[in-house]
Amino acid sequence: MLWLMGKSLDLSRRAVRRPLMVPLRSLFGSHGRKFRFDPWGRYSYPNIHVGDYVSLGYRPILLAARSEIWIGNRVMFGPQVVIVGGNHNIAVPGQFMCDVYEKADNDDLDVTIEDDVWVGARAVILRGVRIGRGSVIGAGSVVTKSVPPYAIVAGNPARVVRFRWDVDTILRHEDALYPPEERYTREQLQKWQTAGAMLPLVKKAPITGIGAAASPPRVTPVVS
Repeated sequence: MLWLMGKSLDLSRRAVRRPLMVPLRSLFGSHGRKFRFDPWGRYSYPNIHVGDYVSLGYRPILLAARSEIWIGNRVMFGPQVVIVGGNHNIAVPGQFMCDVYEKADNDDLDVTIEDDVWVGARAVILRGVRIGRGSVIGAGSVVTKSVPPYAIVAGNPARVVRFRWDVDTILRHEDALYPPEERYTREQLQKWQTAGAMLPLVKKAPITGIGAAASPPRVTPVVS
């Protein structure tokens, strides 16, 4: 009996999800084609820019009141992913933290997720992080630094576990999917794979124009 009630509730939610998405979709800063999201998630709508073929999964929380969240093309989220583009100022003596309204430098930084990224269930991505193209974020990870392209990261704080492929395979993969001007070089890929480490936070906004149109261009690749 309880199973039937749960199934009925799930079907009811699915029935109203699409009609709710239509008016809410226009609240986002920009979005591309085939953009799917859970209407019952939490979003800083005007500060979120999304590319083509993106699914934000079940009940995500994407908050960036004084910064922006940029999501490229063909990105998948698992359930209950959290992205936070801001931080509290905890460096003011003589005041309770909840009474401090002034922001310190770099308290609010953009979050960028490049193309072809899979973010696992209940992962948390914090301000200033840039997720490189083709990478995978393990379920439950807390991402405090930027992720190199094609890396698989996991843990709290998240660390590089391995890369999806070797350099030669990534180059063949990129040749099949991206125009020459957007492909990584062998030297870039070798540098990231040799280091096997996370990258620094990005303390400036993405290149102007990303997400400005109805169908945003690809997010510019990480260069570090």
